[in-house]
Amino acid sequence: MKYDFITRVDRKEDGSGKWDEMYRKNPRTGSGVIPLSVADMELLNPPEIIQGLKAYLDNTVLGYTHPTSGYYQAILGWMKKRHNWDVKEEWILEAPGIVPAFSIAIKALTRPGEGVIVQPPVYYPFFRAISNNDRKLVVNPLIRDEANLTYRIDFDDLEAKAKDPNNKLLLFCSPHNPVGRVWKEEELRKVSEICLRNNVLVLSDEIHFDIILPGIKHTVYSTLSKDAEQHCVIFTAPSKTFNLAGMKTSNVIIPNKEILELVGKEFKLISVASINKLGIKACEIAYTRCGQWLDEFILHLKKNCELVKEYFSINIPQVKIYPLEGTYLLWLDFRAFGMDAEALENFMTNEAQWFTNEGIMFGEEGAGFERLNLACPTEVLEEALERLRKALTARKLLP
Repeated sequence: MKYDFITRVDRKEDGSGKWDEMYRKNPRTGSGVIPLSVADMELLNPPEIIQGLKAYLDNTVLGYTHPTSGYYQAILGWMKKRHNWDVKEEWILEAPGIVPAFSIAIKALTRPGEGVIVQPPVYYPFFRAISNNDRKLVVNPLIRDEANLTYRIDFDDLEAKAKDPNNKLLLFCSPHNPVGRVWKEEELRKVSEICLRNNVLVLSDEIHFDIILPGIKHTVYSTLSKDAEQHCVIFTAPSKTFNLAGMKTSNVIIPNKEILELVGKEFKLISVASINKLGIKACEIAYTRCGQWLDEFILHLKKNCELVKEYFSINIPQVKIYPLEGTYLLWLDFRAFGMDAEALENFMTNEAQWFTNEGIMFGEEGAGFERLNLACPTEVLEEALERLRKALTARKLLP
């Protein structure tokens, strides 16, 4: 491999949210322990981005900034090359992050008390975006197929919820975080048919859509049909793909002019007028120079995923691992150990020093599960797995 996916980065004094949270939860955390929770990478950024930003800083002024033509062309080129998606520049709204963007969109496209459908277990900021805007949370839980270790959309329940005229939006996660599903095109078409039939607008969070395992295909919701394109909002960003969350640069892509104007108006009302100058440049560099880095990262991700599956199969077979299709977040079922959500978190935090995201965060449907971030050096995973095995053994939960 050309790129470095080995170097460990110490982020203890770097303002990292997940590192600070790890030490808050357990101030006695041992030296060398790295959190595998929040979805950013414990890996160096692509060198092209670092080198490109250094060169850029030598010749720029850090004043008020609008997106450049190079920025827009980089986005359009990336979407076409990577996703076969023909995006027009005028469809794009820039935002400082996807979470504030879908919160703003919910406010722009619904009234207080109207329903927003979600499919738990699901990315936990979805819940806050709905409740904080005084909208009604409507759950269409995924069907957990334990026999085949997968999750499916409950289309009958989705149809029932969509038929309620008070339910205006489906806040959709594609690929799905945390269960790792990449929805098949036929599944997406069923979602589209139901939502179009019942006039439910789809807000599709596709922030992980570049991180797809080999042999799996992601379909951007907007590309399903002309009708689907005109009845959706797509949320994208380079942040998960290239570890750029701190750059506060995301793009909301809205082909429907009327919907674009409504969301754009709400952006202006709360003065979301521009994005980070260095984020603009970092996105441009990432989308024009870092395709090979992403390809190699996905191979590294596959290697880490296979390592974890093999380790659990041999050493901790009680834990069921749901197959990873997209994202770098692995969904693990710990219910065989009989701990409730609070007891499981306490064990992980204080005994195993295993800092993942607790499944209960993603809705009650996630109780007893853990979400493991695989975007780290392989050595870090190996150490974490050994700590977990030793803690389970000490508890006499393993032979």
